[in-house]
Amino acid sequence: MANTNVTMRIDETLKSQLQELMSNLGLDMTTFFTMAAKQAVREQALPFHPDMNSGIYGMQAYKLAMKNTNYNNTGKATVSSADEWNDETEWDDIFEQMKKERGNI
Repeated sequence: MANTNVTMRIDETLKSQLQELMSNLGLDMTTFFTMAAKQAVREQALPFHPDMNSGIYGMQAYKLAMKNTNYNNTGKATVSSADEWNDETEWDDIFEQMKKERGNI
């Protein structure tokens, strides 16, 4: 099976903490993300259970996201032209690929 590269953005501190944890567990980052991806595909679900009400971090992240999200006059979330993510197309590309694979195009 051919391998492919995946590029992602992650907070620098979080990355360092995750690398240290994985090292302590005898894993590397690639193995960790591959394990998570295989579990998600196998179970057809996230490999964890997101819950807005489980702990203060989840609620703080939710409130911060709501505070930092801009909405247009119809209530749809928008991205400022000055936002560093404005030109991001990775998710659009993935969605289009999924639609093609499922024959929805």
